[in-house]
Amino acid sequence: MRSRYLKNKNQPFCDFFKGWVEVYKRGAIAAVTLNKYLMTQRRLAELAPDLTLAQLDRRNYQEILNQYALTHEKQTTLDFHRQLRSCILDAIDDGILTVDPTRKATIKGRVAAERKMKYLNCSELSSLLKVLELGNVPSWDWFILLVAKTGMRFAEALAFAPGDLEVSAGQIRIWHTWNYKSPLGGFASTKNTNSVRSVAIDALLGDQLEKLAVDRAPAEPMFVAGRIFNSQVNDRLAELCRRAGVPVISVHGLRHTHASALLHAGVSIASIAKRLGHANITTTQQTYLHIIRELEDKDNDKVISYLETLAK
Repeated sequence: MRSRYLKNKNQPFCDFFKGWVEVYKRGAIAAVTLNKYLMTQRRLAELAPDLTLAQLDRRNYQEILNQYALTHEKQTTLDFHRQLRSCILDAIDDGILTVDPTRKATIKGRVAAERKMKYLNCSELSSLLKVLELGNVPSWDWFILLVAKTGMRFAEALAFAPGDLEVSAGQIRIWHTWNYKSPLGGFASTKNTNSVRSVAIDALLGDQLEKLAVDRAPAEPMFVAGRIFNSQVNDRLAELCRRAGVPVISVHGLRHTHASALLHAGVSIASIAKRLGHANITTTQQTYLHIIRELEDKDNDKVISYLETLAK
Protein backbone atom coordinates (compact mmCIF):
# COMPACT_ATOMS: atom_id res chain seq x y z
CA MET A 1 0.00 0.00 0.00
CA ARG A 2 1.39 3.40 -0.97
CA SER A 3 2.11 5.93 1.77
CA ARG A 4 -0.20 8.92 2.06
CA TYR A 5 1.09 12.47 1.94
CA LEU A 6 -0.04 13.59 5.40
CA LYS A 7 0.33 17.21 6.42
CA ASN A 8 1.18 16.30 9.98
CA LYS A 9 4.41 17.51 11.56
CA ASN A 10 4.29 14.78 14.21
CA GLN A 11 4.84 11.96 11.71
CA PRO A 12 8.33 10.55 11.08
CA PHE A 13 10.28 12.50 8.48
CA CYS A 14 11.04 9.29 6.55
CA ASP A 15 7.30 8.51 6.25
CA PHE A 16 6.54 12.06 5.13
CA PHE A 17 9.29 11.83 2.50
CA LYS A 18 7.89 8.53 1.22
CA GLY A 19 4.41 10.00 0.89
CA TRP A 20 5.84 13.07 -0.84
CA VAL A 21 7.60 10.88 -3.40
CA GLU A 22 4.37 9.04 -4.15
CA VAL A 23 2.41 12.26 -4.67
CA TYR A 24 4.92 14.44 -6.48
CA LYS A 25 7.41 12.08 -8.15
CA ARG A 26 5.80 8.77 -9.11
CA GLY A 27 4.53 9.03 -12.66
CA ALA A 28 6.29 12.35 -13.24
CA ILE A 29 9.88 11.14 -13.52
CA ALA A 30 11.68 8.26 -15.21
CA ALA A 31 11.71 4.91 -13.40
CA VAL A 32 15.47 5.04 -12.88
CA THR A 33 15.16 8.46 -11.21
CA LEU A 34 12.23 7.31 -9.08
CA ASN A 35 14.35 4.41 -7.83
CA LYS A 36 16.94 6.93 -6.61
CA TYR A 37 14.27 8.73 -4.58
CA LEU A 38 13.09 5.42 -3.12
CA MET A 39 16.68 4.55 -2.22
CA THR A 40 16.98 7.92 -0.46
CA GLN A 41 13.82 7.10 1.50
CA ARG A 42 15.22 3.74 2.60
CA ARG A 43 18.48 5.28 3.75
CA LEU A 44 16.60 8.02 5.58
CA ALA A 45 14.51 5.38 7.36
CA GLU A 46 17.72 3.63 8.43
CA LEU A 47 19.44 6.81 9.65
CA ALA A 48 16.50 8.51 11.38
CA PRO A 49 13.54 6.12 11.67
CA ASP A 50 11.80 7.98 14.52
CA LEU A 51 12.73 11.60 13.82
CA THR A 52 9.53 13.59 13.30
CA LEU A 53 9.08 16.71 11.22
CA ALA A 54 8.47 18.67 14.43
CA GLN A 55 11.88 17.55 15.74
CA LEU A 56 13.69 18.33 12.50
CA ASP A 57 16.16 21.19 12.95
CA ARG A 58 19.51 22.23 11.47
CA ARG A 59 21.52 20.13 13.89
CA ASN A 60 19.81 16.76 13.46
CA TYR A 61 19.48 17.35 9.70
CA GLN A 62 23.25 17.89 9.57
CA GLU A 63 23.74 14.73 11.63
CA ILE A 64 21.75 12.77 9.04
CA LEU A 65 23.99 14.12 6.28
CA ASN A 66 27.13 13.39 8.31
CA GLN A 67 26.11 9.78 8.88
CA TYR A 68 25.28 9.32 5.23
CA ALA A 69 28.61 10.89 4.20
CA LEU A 70 30.58 8.30 6.18
CA THR A 71 29.88 5.68 3.52
CA HIS A 72 29.33 7.82 0.42
CA GLU A 73 31.32 10.20 -1.76
CA LYS A 74 30.66 13.93 -1.57
CA GLN A 75 28.73 14.10 -4.85
CA THR A 76 26.45 11.25 -3.75
CA THR A 77 25.86 12.99 -0.42
CA LEU A 78 25.00 16.18 -2.30
CA ASP A 79 22.42 14.29 -4.38
CA PHE A 80 20.95 12.80 -1.18
CA HIS A 81 20.73 16.30 0.34
CA ARG A 82 19.08 17.79 -2.75
CA GLN A 83 16.31 15.20 -2.74
CA LEU A 84 15.61 15.67 0.97
CA ARG A 85 15.71 19.44 0.61
CA SER A 86 13.14 19.42 -2.22
CA CYS A 87 10.74 17.59 0.07
CA ILE A 88 11.44 19.93 3.00
CA LEU A 89 10.88 23.05 0.90
CA ASP A 90 7.47 21.68 -0.11
CA ALA A 91 6.71 21.08 3.57
CA ILE A 92 7.52 24.73 4.20
CA ASP A 93 5.30 25.83 1.31
CA ASP A 94 2.48 23.70 2.75
CA GLY A 95 2.86 25.35 6.15
CA ILE A 96 3.96 22.14 7.88
CA LEU A 97 7.39 23.59 8.68
CA THR A 98 8.17 27.23 9.34
CA VAL A 99 12.00 27.09 9.34
CA ASP A 100 14.30 25.55 6.73
CA PRO A 101 16.55 23.02 8.55
CA THR A 102 18.67 22.55 5.42
CA ARG A 103 19.91 26.15 5.45
CA LYS A 104 23.72 26.32 5.40
CA ALA A 105 24.00 22.53 5.48
CA THR A 106 27.58 21.29 5.09
CA ILE A 107 28.14 18.58 2.52
CA LYS A 108 30.82 16.07 3.43
CA GLY A 109 31.77 12.71 2.00
CA ARG A 110 34.51 10.22 1.34
CA VAL A 111 37.26 11.18 -1.08
CA ALA A 112 36.24 10.10 -4.55
CA ALA A 113 38.29 7.26 -5.94
CA GLU A 114 40.12 8.17 -9.10
CA ARG A 115 38.17 6.82 -12.03
CA LYS A 116 39.90 6.12 -15.28
CA MET A 117 37.62 6.19 -18.26
CA LYS A 118 38.06 3.08 -20.38
CA TYR A 119 37.87 3.63 -24.11
CA LEU A 120 39.72 2.62 -27.26
CA ASN A 121 41.76 4.86 -29.49
CA CYS A 122 40.94 5.06 -33.19
CA SER A 123 43.38 2.34 -34.19
CA GLU A 124 42.09 -0.03 -31.51
CA LEU A 125 38.49 0.67 -32.50
CA SER A 126 39.31 -0.16 -36.10
CA SER A 127 40.87 -3.46 -34.98
CA LEU A 128 37.78 -4.30 -32.95
CA LEU A 129 35.37 -3.62 -35.80
CA LYS A 130 37.40 -5.88 -38.10
CA VAL A 131 36.73 -8.96 -35.94
CA LEU A 132 32.95 -8.47 -35.75
CA GLU A 133 30.96 -11.38 -37.15
CA LEU A 134 28.15 -9.65 -39.02
CA GLY A 135 25.69 -12.25 -40.28
CA ASN A 136 22.28 -11.91 -41.89
CA VAL A 137 20.33 -11.60 -38.65
CA PRO A 138 20.58 -9.16 -35.73
CA SER A 139 23.22 -10.15 -33.19
CA TRP A 140 25.30 -8.61 -30.42
CA ASP A 141 28.05 -7.99 -32.98
CA TRP A 142 25.63 -5.83 -34.96
CA PHE A 143 24.60 -4.13 -31.72
CA ILE A 144 28.26 -3.36 -30.91
CA LEU A 145 28.73 -1.86 -34.38
CA LEU A 146 25.65 0.32 -33.88
CA VAL A 147 26.86 1.70 -30.54
CA ALA A 148 30.40 2.20 -31.84
CA LYS A 149 29.18 4.27 -34.79
CA THR A 150 26.43 6.28 -33.07
CA GLY A 151 27.47 6.67 -29.43
CA MET A 152 24.02 5.52 -28.30
CA ARG A 153 23.42 4.62 -24.68
CA PHE A 154 22.86 0.90 -24.04
CA ALA A 155 19.10 1.26 -23.45
CA GLU A 156 18.75 3.53 -26.49
CA ALA A 157 20.40 1.00 -28.78
CA LEU A 158 18.19 -1.79 -27.42
CA ALA A 159 15.13 0.25 -28.38
CA PHE A 160 16.35 0.70 -31.96
CA ALA A 161 13.73 -0.50 -34.44
CA PRO A 162 13.60 -0.48 -38.28
CA GLY A 163 11.22 2.48 -38.20
CA ASP A 164 13.90 4.59 -36.50
CA LEU A 165 16.22 4.25 -39.49
CA GLU A 166 15.98 7.11 -41.98
CA VAL A 167 18.32 6.01 -44.76
CA SER A 168 17.38 8.79 -47.21
CA ALA A 169 18.25 11.39 -44.55
CA GLY A 170 21.34 9.48 -43.48
CA GLN A 171 20.34 9.34 -39.85
CA ILE A 172 18.82 7.35 -36.99
CA ARG A 173 16.05 8.78 -34.83
CA ILE A 174 16.49 8.23 -31.10
CA TRP A 175 13.31 8.93 -29.18
CA HIS A 176 12.88 6.18 -26.57
CA THR A 177 14.76 3.49 -24.64
CA TRP A 178 14.18 -0.14 -23.69
CA ASN A 179 13.46 -0.83 -20.01
CA TYR A 180 15.86 -3.77 -19.78
CA LYS A 181 16.06 -3.54 -15.97
CA SER A 182 12.44 -4.62 -15.69
CA PRO A 183 11.52 -8.31 -16.20
CA LEU A 184 8.64 -7.07 -18.37
CA GLY A 185 10.85 -4.95 -20.61
CA GLY A 186 9.01 -2.46 -22.80
CA PHE A 187 9.73 0.97 -24.21
CA ALA A 188 10.53 3.83 -21.83
CA SER A 189 11.28 7.52 -22.13
CA THR A 190 14.79 8.83 -22.79
CA LYS A 191 17.10 10.00 -20.01
CA ASN A 192 16.23 13.65 -20.64
CA THR A 193 14.54 15.80 -23.28
CA ASN A 194 17.88 16.45 -25.00
CA SER A 195 18.24 12.71 -25.50
CA VAL A 196 15.47 12.80 -28.09
CA ARG A 197 17.54 13.42 -31.19
CA SER A 198 18.63 12.26 -34.64
CA VAL A 199 22.22 11.18 -35.25
CA ALA A 200 23.92 11.17 -38.62
CA ILE A 201 25.28 7.85 -39.84
CA ASP A 202 27.54 6.88 -42.71
CA ALA A 203 26.04 5.44 -45.89
CA LEU A 204 27.57 1.99 -45.32
CA LEU A 205 25.96 1.58 -41.91
CA GLY A 206 22.66 2.83 -43.30
CA ASP A 207 22.70 0.23 -46.08
CA GLN A 208 23.74 -2.54 -43.69
CA LEU A 209 20.97 -1.78 -41.20
CA GLU A 210 18.39 -1.44 -43.97
CA LYS A 211 19.22 -4.94 -45.26
CA LEU A 212 19.22 -6.29 -41.71
CA ALA A 213 15.75 -4.84 -41.13
CA VAL A 214 14.11 -6.49 -44.15
CA ASP A 215 10.84 -8.25 -43.23
CA ARG A 216 10.96 -6.92 -39.67
CA ALA A 217 8.11 -4.88 -38.17
CA PRO A 218 8.90 -1.13 -38.15
CA ALA A 219 8.27 -0.81 -34.40
CA GLU A 220 9.91 -4.10 -33.35
CA PRO A 221 13.22 -3.68 -31.47
CA MET A 222 15.90 -5.39 -33.52
CA PHE A 223 18.06 -6.63 -30.66
CA VAL A 224 15.51 -7.65 -28.01
CA ALA A 225 14.62 -11.31 -27.61
CA GLY A 226 13.45 -12.09 -24.10
CA ARG A 227 15.03 -10.66 -20.95
CA ILE A 228 18.16 -8.63 -21.62
CA PHE A 229 21.14 -8.11 -19.32
CA ASN A 230 24.03 -5.79 -20.19
CA SER A 231 26.41 -8.54 -19.08
CA GLN A 232 25.36 -10.50 -22.19
CA VAL A 233 26.69 -7.78 -24.46
CA ASN A 234 29.71 -7.01 -22.29
CA ASP A 235 30.76 -10.66 -22.29
CA ARG A 236 30.62 -10.78 -26.08
CA LEU A 237 32.44 -7.46 -26.36
CA ALA A 238 35.19 -8.68 -24.00
CA GLU A 239 35.65 -11.78 -26.17
CA LEU A 240 35.93 -9.62 -29.30
CA CYS A 241 38.39 -7.21 -27.62
CA ARG A 242 40.66 -10.10 -26.68
CA ARG A 243 40.40 -11.51 -30.20
CA ALA A 244 41.33 -8.10 -31.65
CA GLY A 245 44.22 -7.67 -29.20
CA VAL A 246 42.84 -4.44 -27.70
CA PRO A 247 42.01 -3.45 -24.10
CA VAL A 248 38.76 -4.92 -22.82
CA ILE A 249 36.05 -2.27 -22.44
CA SER A 250 32.32 -2.28 -21.72
CA VAL A 251 29.48 -1.23 -24.01
CA HIS A 252 29.41 2.10 -22.16
CA GLY A 253 33.12 2.32 -22.96
CA LEU A 254 32.16 2.12 -26.64
CA ARG A 255 30.10 5.30 -26.15
CA HIS A 256 33.20 6.98 -24.68
CA THR A 257 35.24 5.61 -27.57
CA HIS A 258 32.82 7.17 -30.05
CA ALA A 259 33.00 10.57 -28.36
CA SER A 260 36.79 10.57 -28.01
CA ALA A 261 37.21 9.58 -31.67
CA LEU A 262 35.04 12.54 -32.71
CA LEU A 263 37.03 14.89 -30.49
CA HIS A 264 40.28 13.75 -32.06
CA ALA A 265 38.69 14.18 -35.50
CA GLY A 266 38.09 17.83 -34.70
CA VAL A 267 34.31 17.72 -34.18
CA SER A 268 33.13 20.57 -31.94
CA ILE A 269 32.21 19.85 -28.34
CA ALA A 270 28.75 21.33 -28.96
CA SER A 271 28.06 18.91 -31.81
CA ILE A 272 29.29 15.97 -29.74
CA ALA A 273 27.08 16.99 -26.80
CA LYS A 274 24.05 17.05 -29.11
CA ARG A 275 24.98 13.71 -30.68
CA LEU A 276 25.38 12.02 -27.29
CA GLY A 277 22.12 13.46 -25.99
CA HIS A 278 23.71 15.26 -23.06
CA ALA A 279 21.50 17.69 -21.15
CA ASN A 280 24.06 20.47 -21.68
CA ILE A 281 27.53 21.06 -23.06
CA THR A 282 28.99 21.24 -19.54
CA THR A 283 28.30 17.53 -19.04
CA THR A 284 30.30 16.73 -22.17
CA GLN A 285 33.17 19.01 -21.17
CA GLN A 286 33.41 17.49 -17.70
CA THR A 287 33.25 13.92 -18.99
CA TYR A 288 35.95 14.40 -21.61
CA LEU A 289 38.01 17.09 -19.91
CA HIS A 290 41.24 15.09 -20.06
CA ILE A 291 40.89 14.55 -23.81
CA ILE A 292 40.03 18.21 -24.38
CA ARG A 293 43.13 19.27 -22.44
CA GLU A 294 45.26 16.85 -24.44
CA LEU A 295 43.95 18.31 -27.70
CA GLU A 296 44.45 21.87 -26.39
CA ASP A 297 48.12 21.06 -25.76
CA LYS A 298 48.47 19.88 -29.34
CA ASP A 299 46.68 22.99 -30.58
CA ASN A 300 49.06 25.18 -28.57
CA ASP A 301 51.98 23.48 -30.29
CA LYS A 302 50.38 24.24 -33.64
CA VAL A 303 49.81 27.88 -32.64
CA ILE A 304 53.45 28.31 -31.62
CA SER A 305 54.68 26.63 -34.79
CA TYR A 306 52.53 28.97 -36.86
CA LEU A 307 53.59 32.11 -34.98
CA GLU A 308 57.22 31.20 -35.48
CA THR A 309 56.68 31.28 -39.25
CA LEU A 310 55.47 34.86 -39.19
CA ALA A 311 57.89 37.54 -40.26
CA LYS A 312 59.42 39.53 -37.42
